[in-house]
Amino acid sequence: MTATDGPLIVQSDKTLLLEIDHDRAQDCRKAIAPFAELERSPEHVHTYRLTPLGLWNARAAGHDAEQVVDTLLSYSRYPVPHALLVDIAETMARYGRLRLEKHPVHGLVLVSTDRPVLEEVLRAKRIQGMLGARIGGADGDTVLVHASERGNLKQALLKLGWPAEDFAGYVDGEAHPIELDQSAWHLRDYQRDAADSFWHGGSGVVVLPCGAGKTLVGAAAMAHAAATTLILVTNTVSARQWKDELIRRTSLTAEEIGEYSGSVKEVRPVTIATYQVMTTRRKGVYSHLELLDARDWGLIVYDEVHLLPAPIFRMTADLQARRRIGLTATLVREDGREGDVFSLIGPKRYDAPWKDIEAQGWIAPADCVEVRVTLPEGERLVYATAEPEERYRLASCTGQKLDVLRRLVDQHADQPTLVIGQYIDQLDEIAEALDAPVIKGDTPVKERQRLFEAFRSGEIGLLVVSKVANFSVDLPSAEVAIQVSGSFGSRQEEAQRLGRLLRPKSEGRTAHFYTIVSRDTVDAEFAQNRQRFLAEQGYAYRIVDADDVASA
Repeated sequence: MTATDGPLIVQSDKTLLLEIDHDRAQDCRKAIAPFAELERSPEHVHTYRLTPLGLWNARAAGHDAEQVVDTLLSYSRYPVPHALLVDIAETMARYGRLRLEKHPVHGLVLVSTDRPVLEEVLRAKRIQGMLGARIGGADGDTVLVHASERGNLKQALLKLGWPAEDFAGYVDGEAHPIELDQSAWHLRDYQRDAADSFWHGGSGVVVLPCGAGKTLVGAAAMAHAAATTLILVTNTVSARQWKDELIRRTSLTAEEIGEYSGSVKEVRPVTIATYQVMTTRRKGVYSHLELLDARDWGLIVYDEVHLLPAPIFRMTADLQARRRIGLTATLVREDGREGDVFSLIGPKRYDAPWKDIEAQGWIAPADCVEVRVTLPEGERLVYATAEPEERYRLASCTGQKLDVLRRLVDQHADQPTLVIGQYIDQLDEIAEALDAPVIKGDTPVKERQRLFEAFRSGEIGLLVVSKVANFSVDLPSAEVAIQVSGSFGSRQEEAQRLGRLLRPKSEGRTAHFYTIVSRDTVDAEFAQNRQRFLAEQGYAYRIVDADDVASA
């Protein structure tokens, strides 16, 4: 097989173009996945990019430059630019020239295999205060590290372009028996592979689509650790879902699992805490961080790791001696802090493309449709003369959307449907017009749980929800979602909202995801950005006019 038979075009700007109709495309995609970041995946040609972070992720997972170069050469249709190959080798060689190790006498130390690199970082301002004395005098290649700075140092070194390999190990934590109870179910192969990949690496991130069972991967990691576990989640509803799943799927009992939220403060061998309570400040102090010292935790689980608030990153820096697993559907962060996830939680250990899991039948296929409405003349004038910060609300909340929404709800009257939006007054108006219950930020947790359960059981067929339902809410019965407004151009939110629908449907039915958008406004511009992540995952949006949405 010659290079000209390959499905891949490797370009000097570090992009890789994969022709997916080629008979070797699937093998190629699997081969480049450990080191190349997927940027776009429309119908026929997928675009990947080589980045320093992606190449360092590959090094952390045990791949070397020779393997990366061999992969590109074997699959490339045309000669690979020589400068690119040199750049790959040199970028990957930057990883691991600095190593964090445990010294038998001095404790945590930074060791260098390259003296000039050590001298460079020792003089960097952002490193000041993190390091102690040099062992062996001025010419020594080993420097003491203040134990509390392990995470901060890794962050700083990554930003300097010299990511450290962490060999300092982990404390086992307090042992606590946890076993999977697979009498009525079994881990899927990809779930087992994800948990095993994490465990062999010691810490890191698992990327799986919404609905693919990330909670079960977390449970399998806990069974590997068999130790006290702190689980950090997005909200109280999610905390209770985690608890129910762990009781159902493992040997843990309700008495062994504590909730640490706004209303309950239980610390037990397995404690589930919300990000919100952990980031609550009183008089400038994060008063609940003592939870970190309440037990000798053996494992920390970060649910929806792409949403980690900045204070949790600081907290994570203090937990570097603990094994850590991050679970997410997308490593896209709107704040651009993917590097912090890499340095503080760990590298990506497992990543399964959404369409692969769909092809195996574990998540439902989805039909994504953008419905465009036109603002009436009067609203267009108000929009045109409004302040820029007001325009998105005006475009999102136009009454034109309500008529289309009614028709879509009628069209899917026999299917469990979610109406999702950003603006509370808009959602209240919709709920009243459709005579449907609404869940929003001020809905008490018990009422949220009651309504979610009624929706799951089929007692309620239509539910209006704000962004509180974006994350970690398990609604396997949902078949239709209609989005009327969102968090501006957030790609991660788009992924989470589609994820509400992706649990497999009876008889292999397709899920339907609608976005109602006002044309010729920032609403349409934001919608394009929001859809980018789903396009990268292989989902194509159809665009239809509001007039083409028929009544039932």
